[in-house]
Amino acid sequence: MDVIQLLTDAVEQHASDVFIIAGMPVTYKINEGFTRYDDQILKPADTHDLVSQIYNHAADRDLQRATSSGDDDFSIAIPGLSRFRVNVYKQRSSLAAVIRIIRFELPNPSEVGIPQVVMDLAERKKGLVLVTGTAGSGKSTTLACLIDHINKTRSEHIVTLEDPLEYLHRHSKSIISQREVLTDTESYVKALRASLRQAPDVVLLGEMRDHETISVAMTAAETGHLVFSTLHTVGAANTIDRIVDAFAANQQNQIRVQLSMVLQAVVSQQLVPTVEGRITPVFEIMVVNNAVRNLIREAKIHQIDSVIHSSGAEGMVTMDTSLVNLFKKGIISDKSAIAYSSNPELMLKKLV
Repeated sequence: MDVIQLLTDAVEQHASDVFIIAGMPVTYKINEGFTRYDDQILKPADTHDLVSQIYNHAADRDLQRATSSGDDDFSIAIPGLSRFRVNVYKQRSSLAAVIRIIRFELPNPSEVGIPQVVMDLAERKKGLVLVTGTAGSGKSTTLACLIDHINKTRSEHIVTLEDPLEYLHRHSKSIISQREVLTDTESYVKALRASLRQAPDVVLLGEMRDHETISVAMTAAETGHLVFSTLHTVGAANTIDRIVDAFAANQQNQIRVQLSMVLQAVVSQQLVPTVEGRITPVFEIMVVNNAVRNLIREAKIHQIDSVIHSSGAEGMVTMDTSLVNLFKKGIISDKSAIAYSSNPELMLKKLV
């Protein structure tokens, strides 16, 4: 089996992911369903061969890393086809891989359903903007659109720190330095600290993984840089709690004060199945105003949802309100609205 032929077929079928796992055929994820490439059940020798072929297209990457540690994460580009984010891992002593397909061309924000109020965040000059959601919720796509907008409209030095690199940006009005963790730098923290000496105007941090990364990111935002980053949380209130809880109890009050000063917005998103069998992004948007800053500083996080709900004129919207709006437009079903809501019981009452 030829991996290039396989990936070409996946791209042509508009798959989002390819699964190469022993005991089943090669399988694509298309929208919310699975489609098999063929009926050939893969054996461990087959998956090993396919994974080896993938490594042949990965510069400075050795299969030994996956066989010795059991995990490897990297990206590859096939000229004329697409880019791919590859995660190789061991399962039941055999090699397996999940491949995310990333188109060469950057997405159009309106075509992928990103609201204008989210794109307006690219106009900020400093502070911290967070895009949050579960894995596979479209955070990378949203961030790529924001970075692309800055690149095309302003003269800035943009430094991106990613693990691995996904969308590739060409220099336009801005200069873009894209660094991949483990390939171009040892770690997020080391790269983030170094980036502050690289005359950046905008920093994209792929993920705030621990308190040390969060601390450096907030310091960067505090010193006049515009910092974009992600967290695996759903909802603005949960995001703020996650940041504060990453620190020791004796530091949390200081972190709340610092966060209240630097945070500009939290965009939380999910991908929800539509009635037509496709998927659509759903957003919760919190733009930080004086009311939100006071709530963060005073540790009254539970009141943030109320502020978002009452601040529609400022472009804010809760996740549940976005779901209700999509349901009323006939885009998603009532079952999906309930399943993806933060409060299913309350959502049920709203839909009646």
